[in-house]
Amino acid sequence: MAKEQPTYYITTPIYYPSGKLHIGNSYTTVAVDAMARYKRLQGYDVFFLTGTDEHGLKIEQKAEKLGKDPQTYVDEMAAGIKDLWKQLAITNNKFIRTTDDEHEQAVQKIFQQLLDQGDIYKGEYVGWYSVDDEEYFTESQLAEVYRDDQGNVTGGKAPSGHEVELVKEESYFFKMSKYADWLLDYYESHPDFIQPQSRMNEMINNFLKPGLEDLAVTRTSFNWGVKVPNDPKHVVYVWIDALSNYITALGYGSDDDTNFKKYWPADVHMVGKEIVRFHTIYWPIMLHALGLPLPKHVIGHGWLTMKDGKMSKSKGNVIYPEVLVDRYGLDATRYYLLRAMPFGNDGIFSPEDFVDKVNYDLANDLGNLLNRTVAMVNKYQGGQLDGQVTTTTPFDADLKATFATAFDEYQGLMEQTRYAESLAAVWKFVSRANKYIDETEPWILAKDDSQAATLSAVMTNLAKSLRVIAAMIQPVMPNAPQQIVDQLGLTGTDLTLSTLAFDDFPATAQVVAKGTPIFPRLDVEQEVEFIKGQMTANTKAKGRKAMAKAKEAQVAETEATNAKKEIRFDVFDKVELKVAQIKAVDHVEGADKLLKFQLDDGSATGRQILSGIAQWYPNPSELVGKKVVIVANLKPRKMRGEMSEGMLLSSEHDGQVELITLPDTPAMVSGAIVG
Repeated sequence: MAKEQPTYYITTPIYYPSGKLHIGNSYTTVAVDAMARYKRLQGYDVFFLTGTDEHGLKIEQKAEKLGKDPQTYVDEMAAGIKDLWKQLAITNNKFIRTTDDEHEQAVQKIFQQLLDQGDIYKGEYVGWYSVDDEEYFTESQLAEVYRDDQGNVTGGKAPSGHEVELVKEESYFFKMSKYADWLLDYYESHPDFIQPQSRMNEMINNFLKPGLEDLAVTRTSFNWGVKVPNDPKHVVYVWIDALSNYITALGYGSDDDTNFKKYWPADVHMVGKEIVRFHTIYWPIMLHALGLPLPKHVIGHGWLTMKDGKMSKSKGNVIYPEVLVDRYGLDATRYYLLRAMPFGNDGIFSPEDFVDKVNYDLANDLGNLLNRTVAMVNKYQGGQLDGQVTTTTPFDADLKATFATAFDEYQGLMEQTRYAESLAAVWKFVSRANKYIDETEPWILAKDDSQAATLSAVMTNLAKSLRVIAAMIQPVMPNAPQQIVDQLGLTGTDLTLSTLAFDDFPATAQVVAKGTPIFPRLDVEQEVEFIKGQMTANTKAKGRKAMAKAKEAQVAETEATNAKKEIRFDVFDKVELKVAQIKAVDHVEGADKLLKFQLDDGSATGRQILSGIAQWYPNPSELVGKKVVIVANLKPRKMRGEMSEGMLLSSEHDGQVELITLPDTPAMVSGAIVG
């Protein structure tokens, strides 16, 4: 009976299609693809999942801004991401979209099960929400907090730097707090669950030990998402919807769960460090509540950054993978991505580093080893290799021992997804093989007929070295391994890693007459300037968009100004004017023109209004106690982190602005003005 093939399930996060993916985004998928290829070469039945997270308020707003319905927008974005993965030779088995019918139906079943068993309950959410991050935050989690004069929190910034807004709405909650102790125990009994270890420490110290709060898992303020069964005004919030993809993609919650039974639990979820919390706190608790086993490992890698910080379209400092693939090839691009990122830490992209790695690692070391070997076999051996050679040199033993050590290191590091170090182990052997040429001096051996057997052995050992190098770089470079074996006349040779051995070599092989360099050396100055030019082009494009947007705003402002010249009474009648008394006034921190007014407008809580009149009131405290007229039904807006809930009426004459104040008489109290 044949031995059953072992399975391996690995996933990327599903990408949020709010913009074009850059090389920082692409790193994760290339890293997962390398592991999928590696495991297949070891004989595993691999299931590799990637996809897109297509629901949420930000997508709804983005589509609306572009004049498209959300489904059309995400269809276009998903198609673009699929095309990018093809260009990067990604070998995923499935591409899941959270708008897939099967996924949405499974999410509804998951939600209903959690609700039925009491893990989800309905309540009211009051807290801070970032639209850009699609994430809720407690006050203690905010990176920056804005407060009024009384010390009340009026706003703030999320850890990402994005603004948050106060949200009050009916919501369903997941009882995360119920499982906090269980999760801590699980961490303790599974110390390698989260990698690297620093991420585990972060989850424990920053989130679990301070106390895990129940999680709001639905929204009612937008419609673009999975509807809650039997309560369709609620949309299942992104993290239940998105995280469930790892099991719904395998058929969980459907009529055919064959793949789920075969591949779950996942061997590895690979994610960026910014979403480790959701994959190591929310997701394990959800799975445990569903009675399902947890993934074996969650790996939170660092960011590929620029010298000036995180790669960001808003900064205009991005480089796109298509640019690198088109100019330098697929293998060079993938090699750089995995070689430049140290395990667990951030990597820094620079044009100089990219060109150096292509020139030194690929052109000088590996490319030159292949070029010299092919040229010498053709020149000295007539293109023939003797796979049965028995003659040895004093350097053979060390060459083979170096391979054995490098291969062991390579395999151990690949298992840990420590790609930069695993490639470094391979390149130790590349360097050793180049040194072998210098030690054996084939050009000297070729001059002495009595050394013909030794020369043949040297050439064969070099070909053997290149064959095992080709096998080891297969997970990272899809094209170079085949090009190497083709030039060596070894087309069809077995490069399976599970059976890789240095001396496993055909009896004879025909080397091609002339080899073409697979990694041409780059002109450093020219290519650095090219890459910088691409980054500058992205910045300029961003600038052009900003200028176009500013021009649109200017036109809109002009039209609005013209529109102010004459309005109908029914429009004016919609404005609610009230009398309010100034209780306190002060400057807004960091804003020279803004004053912050605390007003008694007759309501129980009063209101705060910001006004840009600071230059005309150098001593604003003199305004305290005065009665002013306000526009009370103007939509609140945030300025400099402070909320402004209306407008103060003022007059302007000869460039001087003056608040409209009312006499301080008993009859003139705070309240509505009736016209």
